[in-house]
Amino acid sequence: MSSAIKNQEDILKKLGIKKLNPMQEEARLAIPTSAEVVLLSPTGTGKTLAFLLPIISELDNDCDEVQAMIIVPSRELAIQIEQVAREMGTGFKVNAVYGGRPFSKDKIELSHPPAILIGTPGRVADHLRRESFSTKRIRIFVLDEFDKSLEIGFESEMIEITDALYKVRKKILTSATHEVSIPPFIGLINPVYINYSEDGIKQLKIKTILSPTKDKLETLIDALCHLGNQPGIIFCNFKTSIQRVSECLTKNNISHGCFFGGMEQIDRERALIKFRNGTHQLLIATDLASRGIDVPEIKFIIHYHLPNRSQEFTHRNGRTARMNSDGTAFILRWEKEELPDFIAQNKIQKILPAGIPKPSIWKTLFVSGGRKDKISKGDIAGLFFKQGNLEKNELGIIELKQDCAFAAVPAIKVDELIEKLNNSKLKKRKIRVYAI
Repeated sequence: MSSAIKNQEDILKKLGIKKLNPMQEEARLAIPTSAEVVLLSPTGTGKTLAFLLPIISELDNDCDEVQAMIIVPSRELAIQIEQVAREMGTGFKVNAVYGGRPFSKDKIELSHPPAILIGTPGRVADHLRRESFSTKRIRIFVLDEFDKSLEIGFESEMIEITDALYKVRKKILTSATHEVSIPPFIGLINPVYINYSEDGIKQLKIKTILSPTKDKLETLIDALCHLGNQPGIIFCNFKTSIQRVSECLTKNNISHGCFFGGMEQIDRERALIKFRNGTHQLLIATDLASRGIDVPEIKFIIHYHLPNRSQEFTHRNGRTARMNSDGTAFILRWEKEELPDFIAQNKIQKILPAGIPKPSIWKTLFVSGGRKDKISKGDIAGLFFKQGNLEKNELGIIELKQDCAFAAVPAIKVDELIEKLNNSKLKKRKIRVYAI
């Protein structure tokens, strides 16, 4: 680990970031000098980098045990933080553990302990019971999106985890909302608060779309036609509702993806990949997508169902109007439906007649090679340019994983590319290429 990089300028250069925003800069200065920090900032403002940069600076190059533990409420957030930490290129080992993937895979990775371990409460607690790694060198404890991690469903695991981390010297809690109390078992005594929770509110517009019928599907279709080809998320409260909305969109030839807790992990990940690269511009989701997922700039969200709590209303809305961008949250409301107290009356959006949104020009191809095969994004790009004969502007976003990659390509060229590239060789190994 002697080659580990801690220099902030080098890390930001690797990430393609020119400078930190004010929240990140304040966190960079406060975290090294404070034993307890509570960081409050809207979704999409860069909280992950805000706490990772100072954490990296405090890691011991020569330690071969876990030094920092990051607890997150969802698998997607664990994967996202792991990705950011690896892209920082510091040389420190980083691993994420979470439900929905083989325990044996965790065991192999933890046999050589990472400096930073990221995980969901249930999976981390399970590893602690099995003594999969030592906690004696863990000095830094991060609770990301702590309001979700500290909900009742996770309480027993969180108590178990905090009891096991008896040598922690620094605690960092982050959230996009301040409307939550921190339970005594976290052990905060006198935390420093970094509060940017009101930032971004001025860019967000909230409007109501009235439905003349209690069944709002027809009004939803009209709204999507009115909004046209823009990326957005439709929030539902139930899995069955997502399936019903999805069937309706399919019937109307509106391309979309689905994202909810009951899906297999691989399907959830692929839904987000296709949303990020533009294969799908619409995502129908439960509140699982209201936080902790890495998605592109979203122009709107639609509350197909009203959320049950003000926190979820805040987090859903936080998916759009991120950083300095504009965005709109639409409340799809039956004319006789009462608004909860935490939602104020707002401007009514008139729906103008329009055609069905055009299908995306992109499709996603799977490539069976990744980082562990010493394959880079450049290698993937070279494969599509040289062997696939694509032009520079015909290759979309490439996502590289440990054991595979995904590339957005023109929909009209999918069959041709599969024929040229499937069972070809990349870095001296035979690869599979197919559409997902």
